[in-house]
Amino acid sequence: MNKELNKIMYELSKMNKKSVINDILTKNKINKEDIFLILDKFKKKKIDYAEFYFQKKQDESLILEDKIIKENYYNINQGVGIRIINNEQVGFSYSNEINKKILEKSINIINNFIINKKIIKKIKYKNIPTYTRYSNINPLNQIKNKQKIDLLHNINKLAKSIDKRVKKVTVQLTGSYEKILIANTDDYKLHTDIRPLIKLSINVLVEENNKIEYGTSGGGGRLDYKYFIKKKYNGDTYANNWTYEAVRIALIRLHANESPGGKLPVVLGNGWPGILLHEAVGHGLEADFNYKNTSVFNKKIGNKIASKLCTVIDDGTIQQTRGSITIDDEGTPGQKNILIKNGILQKYLNDKLHARLTNTLPTGNARRESYAHIPLPRMTNTYMLSGKSTPEEIINSIDFGIYAVNFNGGQVDITSGQFVFSASEAYLIKKGKIFKPIKGTTLIGSGMEVMKEISMIANDLKLDSGIGTCSKDGQDIPVGVGLPTLKINKLTIGGTKLK
Repeated sequence: MNKELNKIMYELSKMNKKSVINDILTKNKINKEDIFLILDKFKKKKIDYAEFYFQKKQDESLILEDKIIKENYYNINQGVGIRIINNEQVGFSYSNEINKKILEKSINIINNFIINKKIIKKIKYKNIPTYTRYSNINPLNQIKNKQKIDLLHNINKLAKSIDKRVKKVTVQLTGSYEKILIANTDDYKLHTDIRPLIKLSINVLVEENNKIEYGTSGGGGRLDYKYFIKKKYNGDTYANNWTYEAVRIALIRLHANESPGGKLPVVLGNGWPGILLHEAVGHGLEADFNYKNTSVFNKKIGNKIASKLCTVIDDGTIQQTRGSITIDDEGTPGQKNILIKNGILQKYLNDKLHARLTNTLPTGNARRESYAHIPLPRMTNTYMLSGKSTPEEIINSIDFGIYAVNFNGGQVDITSGQFVFSASEAYLIKKGKIFKPIKGTTLIGSGMEVMKEISMIANDLKLDSGIGTCSKDGQDIPVGVGLPTLKINKLTIGGTKLK
């Protein structure tokens, strides 16, 4: 980010703070002195940390299935989460009311704590300026409800006009606008953020000779709904381009051959295939798993865990992307963290609890679904840096292998690092050329082993279009992923027997 944009975003952060304080505190007859006096009471009980997390959120969802609006949902919710930490003990309660009486009652949480004299070293925080990463505009109000419904109907109409084999179209439009305010005993300051978020998901069903296949596409980010209908991409709107993409994927799958199986070289396409990096590597680098010794990457900092070509970043500072954050859900500014550099593990993703327990620093990765949840170490936007090869050079280097372009799901065991991913769009590579499409392609392996098998990385890093949602301990949060095209020397492919 250049200095001029930094200045603008810093000033916007200050403006946002006034708006959040007014909407969450002033309107509920609370002032900051009230909050700090209550936090002082926690501190006098000799606990390590106490915080209030206030949230006010509007969200909506519209779903069209063929020509019928099946859902038109709108909700406003607010509340406060109260958390205290003493050593490894965590106490938490929440209320969907925000008032001074609720805050005063929160001191009772400490009654169930065993207070001992073990001292956890206080964190020395870096002085990081807070720059907002997105607009403060409410996306839900930027276009009329009729325009939202028209958008869904137009996508349905376009999808069915592209090919007569399109039999069913499902479109979902979601948006939210939330204001958060955090106060804690670490610095006795008010940390605030205003967070817009939108997403458009398109699913099409195609049929030919009683054979059915599906295709999906979509995108979004910390933007407003005008992004879908006005912003141009290749001479058309994003909504229209994603509609063509969903139909394209579905039609390709209609005539795809069954996937071969066995140990084969694999090329991952750029963009959304970064979900494999997120799941198979990123989760294993979250501090809670490593503190509990349940991650395959535990005690590996400073060790080689990947090919020297690999540098992996988790970056919450990218403008307007789905996983970006001005501050995390403990008030720490969003940061750009180098997790793996030239194959060497550099750090884990930290929240304040695990930073205290391991005598390290928070990395801006404490995230929670809402005020009714505790924060956990989570990813923001996780991606691998580009290399020096071209995609064409990578494809040309393979005599027989798999080119996996899109994924539709997978499972990962954090303890072992073992993963299973299903490709929604994949192709055979024969003699350096992309050959026929295949389906039923399943990628099976271990995150650390696969990272060491990467032998070529292209110069075409791309982030996903803004569709990622990460689940952990029952909490769903928005994330981003990214990847350049890369070559894995060998990976187990589940499919039919290789001839």
